[in-house]
Amino acid sequence: MKIPVVLSWSGGKDCAMALYELSRRADYEVVALLTTVSEEFKRISHHGVREELLELQAQAIGIPLDKIYLPSHNSHPCTNAVYEQIMGDAMGRYKRRGVETVGFGDLFLEDLRAWREKNLATIGMQAIFPLWKRPTSVLAREIIALGFKGYLSCVEGKVGPGFAGRSFDHQLLSDLPAAIDPCGENGEFHTFVYAGPIFSQPLDVQTGQMVIRDGRYYADLLPSHASNTNVLTEASIPPVR
Repeated sequence: MKIPVVLSWSGGKDCAMALYELSRRADYEVVALLTTVSEEFKRISHHGVREELLELQAQAIGIPLDKIYLPSHNSHPCTNAVYEQIMGDAMGRYKRRGVETVGFGDLFLEDLRAWREKNLATIGMQAIFPLWKRPTSVLAREIIALGFKGYLSCVEGKVGPGFAGRSFDHQLLSDLPAAIDPCGENGEFHTFVYAGPIFSQPLDVQTGQMVIRDGRYYADLLPSHASNTNVLTEASIPPVR
């Protein structure tokens, strides 16, 4: 019997790589992808990616998607207390279904790992980190070599202008400033993956308008035949919690 896992899912390269690693193991089975979405803006929290793209991504991967909507008021972010309550309720639902393990794509942030483990332990669940302590310079190149393809959807100002909307590829790694982690593990950038070995077929995605908010650069990623609704503007970007 494989251990069922719900995977914390942002749509980015690290969680995609974590899913790839778990899919190759005989002892785990990922039964759901869990993503937080801004209730007001209908975009992935922190990343600013359209909910529509998230749904298409999950369909191409073939694993059920569980969207948790985070409230915000007057464009103010969801508080940590509210976030923990919402996620605690969600985890409780999984536990009642017999799913007691949560997977994360975290790489080396010890305080973040400890926080995740502590919160899960309070309800009798555990965390697994299939990429933990993998050297990020090596991992970034491995992700590319495996055929994962993605765009940078959100970039911190310290990375510099011109990176939002770029492909995550070898040229990008060469162009990143030396102080920036090649996987963006410190929050320097976020990605959206549209192709790779976990996909039944690649998504048709293109980059659209660029927007700056709170010192971050965002690229609006567009699915083919994108609707004219939910156009990216500074006011439509989910505030960072």
